[in-house]
Amino acid sequence: MKPWKKLLLGLAGVFALTSLAACSSSTNTLDKVKNKGTLTVALNPHFAPFEFKTIQDGKDTIAGADIEIAKAIGDELGVKVKFSEMSFDNVLASVQSGKADIAISGISATKERQKIFDFSDTYYDSETVLLVKKDATETYKQISDFSKKSIAVQKGSIQENIAKANLSDANVVSLAQPGEAINELKSGQVEGVVLEKAIAKGYMDQNSDLTMSDIALKSDSNDAYAVAMPKGSDDLKAKVNKVIAKLKKEGKIDSYVQDAYALSLKSSSK
Repeated sequence: MKPWKKLLLGLAGVFALTSLAACSSSTNTLDKVKNKGTLTVALNPHFAPFEFKTIQDGKDTIAGADIEIAKAIGDELGVKVKFSEMSFDNVLASVQSGKADIAISGISATKERQKIFDFSDTYYDSETVLLVKKDATETYKQISDFSKKSIAVQKGSIQENIAKANLSDANVVSLAQPGEAINELKSGQVEGVVLEKAIAKGYMDQNSDLTMSDIALKSDSNDAYAVAMPKGSDDLKAKVNKVIAKLKKEGKIDSYVQDAYALSLKSSSK
């Protein structure tokens, strides 16, 4: 056989295998979940009111809006839900490695992330704000006031990218948990913390000396939250989107956020 014919046959084989892989991958995640009877959900439990640790009926548990959404997805699939806790910067990596089936942890479906993962329809519109001490509001009125100052963010979050883009002259300090960033702010180690608005509101209610700055932070990405899953999870994505659409239509997601917010404040006051 002539070399060029061998080359064409070889390429045809590669394309065929690729097509088969693409076709089968769309059902692999859903089949995997149903076969094992468990939906493994990756999250970081330090992002109230979306996911946080609390005590209910005398037992340590994870609560939050994202938790309720994940449970609803499990009900739709007819499987149990297992929550896998980890640092936020490992949440998506867990899905990519196959250790988790989905990730729901206040995750924004950015363009870069969409190259690697499939995302559901968005379920919550996020807004990023800058938290400062109340007695410093006159000092920090515009972005340039933070030049050479330190700003804290959660490592791996969309807020980390927004802070670096908007406050390019500041020293952006990336920390594992939002609570660490708040402690740094209160102790004077940083001058501000970039957070999602609902999260910031919770910390403000717990700390009367903190407030949201009037400084507007711009974002070029989609900050709304979505459920992440392996690339090519078409069937699973359709199921997840069905759940999200139903919850949004019934107004349950807003209720989940409000109820979880109230619970997080109650838990933190104990």
